[in-house]
Amino acid sequence: MADRLLNALKPALLITRREVRDQFRDWRILFPIFGLTLFFPALMNLTAEQIVSFVQKYGAPIIAERLIPFLLMIVGFFPISVSLVIALESFVGEKERRSIEPLLCTPLSDMQLYLGKLLAALVPPLIASYLGIGVYLVGVYRQVGWQASPGLLLPIIVLTTVQALVMVSGAVVVSSQTTSVRAANLLASFIVIPMTLLIQLESVIMFWGSYSALWLIIAALVMIAGLLIRSGVAQFNREELLGRELDTLNLGWMWRTFWQAFRQNAGSPWEWFMGVLGFTLRQNRLPLVMTGVLLLVGLGVGISQAAVFPLPPELLNWQSSDFLRGLESLPVHLSAADWLAGKGYPSLAAVAMVWLQNLRAMTIASLFSVFSFGVAGLLILMLPFAIIGYFMANLASAGMPPTLFLAAFVLPHGVLEIPAILVGGAAMLQLGARLAAPAREKTLGEAWLHALADWARLMLGVSLPLFWLAAALEILLTPRIALWVLGG
Repeated sequence: MADRLLNALKPALLITRREVRDQFRDWRILFPIFGLTLFFPALMNLTAEQIVSFVQKYGAPIIAERLIPFLLMIVGFFPISVSLVIALESFVGEKERRSIEPLLCTPLSDMQLYLGKLLAALVPPLIASYLGIGVYLVGVYRQVGWQASPGLLLPIIVLTTVQALVMVSGAVVVSSQTTSVRAANLLASFIVIPMTLLIQLESVIMFWGSYSALWLIIAALVMIAGLLIRSGVAQFNREELLGRELDTLNLGWMWRTFWQAFRQNAGSPWEWFMGVLGFTLRQNRLPLVMTGVLLLVGLGVGISQAAVFPLPPELLNWQSSDFLRGLESLPVHLSAADWLAGKGYPSLAAVAMVWLQNLRAMTIASLFSVFSFGVAGLLILMLPFAIIGYFMANLASAGMPPTLFLAAFVLPHGVLEIPAILVGGAAMLQLGARLAAPAREKTLGEAWLHALADWARLMLGVSLPLFWLAAALEILLTPRIALWVLGG
């Protein structure tokens, strides 16, 4: 198996060697990458020295202890962002220079050609990142005597490698699907901005000092990188690359394609609901199961964090009079008829507020799913379950049975909200992962519009109505049941 894989990659490695050799011959490429790579770590060393002197003066050494590893991570990330232009122009740049035709005429397969270009675009940023990390480590040791422990250095190096793989993979996909270097550079913002947001999350982890949590980010990035590479290989076609001259925005065609895929020739709303929507749900059985497993993982993560960050004991005395008085202050004094009439509080506006909150969360998660093949969207959906697990474990340590917590605070509206999250998560996973599969007998745009239609069917037909009913139960029923179960 390994020999067959190596033999299949040998032609791709020939392309990689050719590309890397040409890049290292061009001083216009080498100077900005390696010049800035050497300058930036020196600047970070100077910054670290000044910060250490400042915090020692005022007796706050923990700031320097957390800031120096953060600067190490930034030093590794900086060369990747600078050299991303190599990947962005890997296909479309050669097409504009009219130097790609001889390469496309070789007997290499589309996959070998694509992987060769990908590896060639990956080598310079990785070399620059490792060089920058080495320069920074040597400089910071000589200036302030700081040494990175293996438990910190290993995840930083692996994280830098995986981040480079994700960014380069995304840039090569963009380069193979655009018609000009200008368009590729503009679309690069959809790579740089999410990675910048990720760096902000990583900075929080670094300043918190929980370096082991970086491995969770590494695992998610490995999944995204694998999907990006699969997507690029699946969508790459050398004939389309040569024949594609200009992408035009045809809103009428886009709407007709989307609407036809959404309706699926249903003759009535009932036929659409029972036939088309039911078929879509059956098609998404595997994403539904995967989403359910990941939500349970989120619950387990929250339970595990309760032992690491326990709540104060005075907040966990659920049998105290203060806790019961807090339950009695919940807005449960209205009858169902008064609530439906919108008299007082809770009103229809309160239900709409909860529903809109869920809608906003699902919209943000869906947007992140587009850029991460569903991974980031599902991580967002796992967060409420992690919070539930966290509070459930904390209250369990104070004597409240987990089943009592679930029956009082989660299940009254969760019987509808959890299925809505499951269906929405499956729709996001399908939407994000569709680009990783080859679009047989469809263009990339048509495949994307069909995936968007599937997502819209599940969200509009299942998730949003269930979220509305769950919001009504959360406002009207859950506080009453919590008071009845816990308050006696």
